[in-house]
Amino acid sequence: MPQNIHGHHHFHKRMRIEPYPSPNRWKKFLDKIIYIIVFIGPVMTVPQVIDIWMGKNAAGVSIISWGAYTATSLFWLVYGIAHKDKPIIISSIAWAVLEILIVIGALVY
Repeated sequence: MPQNIHGHHHFHKRMRIEPYPSPNRWKKFLDKIIYIIVFIGPVMTVPQVIDIWMGKNAAGVSIISWGAYTATSLFWLVYGIAHKDKPIIISSIAWAVLEILIVIGALVY
């Protein structure tokens, strides 16, 4: 077996193990419901953003924690783009925007 010294063994396409959407009813339900969850998760953070920016008060908001959340969201965004996974991309963009607003608000106020 010849050795591949150029690293070309890494140039392969990521393949799904099963088709999308899944023929399994339960997985097909999850494939649909995830888009609702992608929307609901970030929406739950909007009150925090409004409280900071409208109330001009960021007391008790941890810049370190929200900065770390932002970093992880950006990593998930890169991961989602690399794997062409729409729910991860959409969710990561929404989270990153909200988290950046919280960090900036915490720094300003």
